Amino acid sequence: MSLPISARDGNGLGFVDALFTATSAVCVTGLTVVDTGTYFSLFGQLVILFLIQIGGLGFMTMSTLIALVLRKRISLKERLILQEAMNQGSMEGIVRLIRKVFVYSIVIELAGAALLTARWAFDFSPGRAAYMGLFHAVSLFNNAGFDLTGGFRSLTGYADDAAVNVIAMLLIILGGLGFIVLSELAEYRRTRKLSLHAKVVLTMSGLLIAIGAIVVFVFEYTNPRTLGELNPFGKVLAAFFQSVSPRSAGVSTIDIASLRQATQFFLIILMFIGASPGSTGGGIKTTTFMVLVGAVIAMLRGKEDIVLFRYRLEKNRIFKALTITLLALFVIVFVTMVLSTTENHHFLKILFEVTSAFGTVGFSMGLTPELTVFGKVVITLTMFVGRLGPVTLAYALQPKPEKELYRHPEGKIIIG
Repeated sequence: MSLPISARDGNGLGFVDALFTATSAVCVTGLTVVDTGTYFSLFGQLVILFLIQIGGLGFMTMSTLIALVLRKRISLKERLILQEAMNQGSMEGIVRLIRKVFVYSIVIELAGAALLTARWAFDFSPGRAAYMGLFHAVSLFNNAGFDLTGGFRSLTGYADDAAVNVIAMLLIILGGLGFIVLSELAEYRRTRKLSLHAKVVLTMSGLLIAIGAIVVFVFEYTNPRTLGELNPFGKVLAAFFQSVSPRSAGVSTIDIASLRQATQFFLIILMFIGASPGSTGGGIKTTTFMVLVGAVIAMLRGKEDIVLFRYRLEKNRIFKALTITLLALFVIVFVTMVLSTTENHHFLKILFEVTSAFGTVGFSMGLTPELTVFGKVVITLTMFVGRLGPVTLAYALQPKPEKELYRHPEGKIIIG
């Protein structure tokens, strides 16, 4: 990123900006301090595309694929790491799943690239259309949020273009469902069954998209700077796109900074929830949010157990969901407080940017290029923590646990 060959004008980025851009690409976030389409040369853009692909698939997945190509044996330790990286309950079939991850990624990205190329062939030369199609297909499927349209405009020129909207939304959704769910969907015709995980992911993803589209449509319907100037069909398309994209994609077809504050705050909630486990997206994940909702419903109904699709959830899953959510909230609140002190900007703007970085979304209200050096470093670390996961980071930093030799007596406190 800092090499002269990476920039169109021959002047590479400074170290902090280069680090920020590289982190944003590897963490598949999409926040940028310079415009990707106009600042970077072809070489610089290809470096970003390569980092997006590695970041989307995951480091361990890429390492395993290279080992398989070189016909090296995957050790037990590596299988255990892969099991954790893919959120699997056992090591059975883990290497087979990695192969599927690679195949699904390539097939979906190439299909998306071909469809986008066919659409953009009407706007650009054949070579440019093919390059635009490939870059955006990889970026959208990996929920990266980088685009080449120029001027930080994202896809605002295609707000009412059905082809671009539908193709982009399908790529974002498929990338956000998770490779485990994609594998089950691909084999559904043969197995005729879905796991509890797949049912929860598909149900919650569908609900969030539908509710998000309704909220954006209602709040922005009369806003002349967003949906107000579009025709009825364009309003519906834009509402759905802005509901799908905050789940970790980070591209938009309307100006995010022009949204009403209520809509912006709702997008913060969607970014916080994020995509699904084992996907290319970030956030606390749809399954975590579903467990929290299930806990609230169970408490209101006076039930002891959380039951989803006739399955009772074990207690440690509930504790993990609460831990992930509270740690994520702590990171976002802490970073927002720090940047509110160092950056001279509106609070909602800062909160939006921090949540976008932590959820590896890439949405921005225009704050990123205006950040101080300290602010850029903080957001860089936030993107890294968001991609790594707060629980993973906590496990890595905690001391080796000691076996408990006794249990304390049970006590009671008043809640609520």
